[in-house]
Amino acid sequence: MSQAYNEHITSEIDEGSRIGKDTRIWRFCHIAATARIGQNCMIGDGCYIAGVIGDNCRVQNGAQVFQGVVIHDDVFIGPNVVFTNVKRPVIGVKQEYLGTVVKRGAVIGANATIICGVTIGTGALVGAGAVVTKDVPDGATVVGNPARVIDG
Repeated sequence: MSQAYNEHITSEIDEGSRIGKDTRIWRFCHIAATARIGQNCMIGDGCYIAGVIGDNCRVQNGAQVFQGVVIHDDVFIGPNVVFTNVKRPVIGVKQEYLGTVVKRGAVIGANATIICGVTIGTGALVGAGAVVTKDVPDGATVVGNPARVIDG
C-alpha cells in the first residue's frame, strides 16, 4: 500500500509519526515520532518537526517545531522560525515542555523566535525576526525584540 503523503528521499520520517494525505515533505527534513502533521501541508527543506501541525499549513525551509507546539489549521511559518519548548533549560535536569499554541490563520515571519508557553492568536502576524515572549492577541501584528503590538 502506498503512503498518502510525499516525502523526499533524503528526509527521515520516524516510526510513529502521523502525516496527512497530500502533505509534501521536502529535502533533509526530520519528522520525529511525536509529530502529527495534517492534510495538504508543505514542509520545506531542512525542517525538524516534533509537534502538532494542522491542515493546510506551510512550514518554510529550516523551521524547527519542537514537541509541545500545537499549530492549528491554515498557518504560515516562515523560513528559519524556531519554537522553543523549555523555559529554562538545564543540562542533566529533566525538563517539562511548556506548550505553545498558534491559532488558525496566523502568519509567522522569517527568523522569528517563539518562546514556549505563549499563544499566538487567530489571524495574528508575527513580523520577521521578532522574539515572541508573551501572548499575541487575535488579529494583532507584533514586531521587534521583545515583540510588541503595533497594530490590532
